[in-house]
Amino acid sequence: MNKAWLYILIGGMFETVWATTMDLSECFTDMFWTAVTIAVMPVSVIFLNKAMKMGLPTGPSYSVWVGIGAVGSVVVGMILFGEFPNLIGYACLALIIVGVIGLNLVTEGESA
Repeated sequence: MNKAWLYILIGGMFETVWATTMDLSECFTDMFWTAVTIAVMPVSVIFLNKAMKMGLPTGPSYSVWVGIGAVGSVVVGMILFGEFPNLIGYACLALIIVGVIGLNLVTEGESA
């Protein structure tokens, strides 16, 4: 994994954090979690931007970043909140993971 994809991974992890803290903010009524959400959101986007500046194409970069955030949010929901998807939900998660890996592999040769 090159450095640009590492930035996408880190940004996706921050994407998971802000999605989780946004849930914890209870529709932005809990000021602590609201502040954490607002602080973490730009960090996630900054890592996406850094990766794209290093030469990763926009489409795969954004798709993988969002995919990491989406899968991470579901995993956090399962661990912290007991929110387990049904069988079709697990199949969809598997498709997202396969898509993220596939985009990473086919884009690897195109990056700077």
